[in-house]
Amino acid sequence: MDSSDLSSPNLSGKVVVLGISGSIAAYKSADLTSELRKLGAEVFVVMTDSAIRFITPLTLSTLSRNPVATSFWDEGTGWQPGHIELADQADLFLVAPATANQIANFANGQCPDLLGAIYLATAAPVLIAPAMNGKMYEHAATQKNLELLKERNVQFIDPVVGELACGYTGMGKLAPIGEIVQKTQEILSAKL
Repeated sequence: MDSSDLSSPNLSGKVVVLGISGSIAAYKSADLTSELRKLGAEVFVVMTDSAIRFITPLTLSTLSRNPVATSFWDEGTGWQPGHIELADQADLFLVAPATANQIANFANGQCPDLLGAIYLATAAPVLIAPAMNGKMYEHAATQKNLELLKERNVQFIDPVVGELACGYTGMGKLAPIGEIVQKTQEILSAKL
């Protein structure tokens, strides 16, 4: 589904901090970034070290028209840490794709990377789109982490059944970009 098919309001003036973790589905973040920008959102991309092995920061900085944050050590030159500034500016913290590892970090309050730090520091609504092997998704530990985050008002776009990068077919494929964009619009229009 293309964002132009959506009847929801545009995202002009809204800041979306888009977190990308190390899933093969990270390449889809290019389309997600483009769709959000087409709707008028200001998109700031934050990538884990693993994510940059799947898609380059250059691609996402070009599409978002903003610098991409990848490390605590490469933050801006101002006095305020860049991740805190991003956390404060966000109207929505969207993580797509979110790996089992990233979800576990969020659920346990760990911040070994920028995504974890922004999650802990933001007061913005959080939307997570998991993507991983089906067995990893269905594992009791992952399900417990998902439930814990839901109790904390984190919202999810559930993965779908499909062919996974590991060769299996099952639950764990990143939800379609159009569905992620639509849920983003719903959350941000509810904040008005």
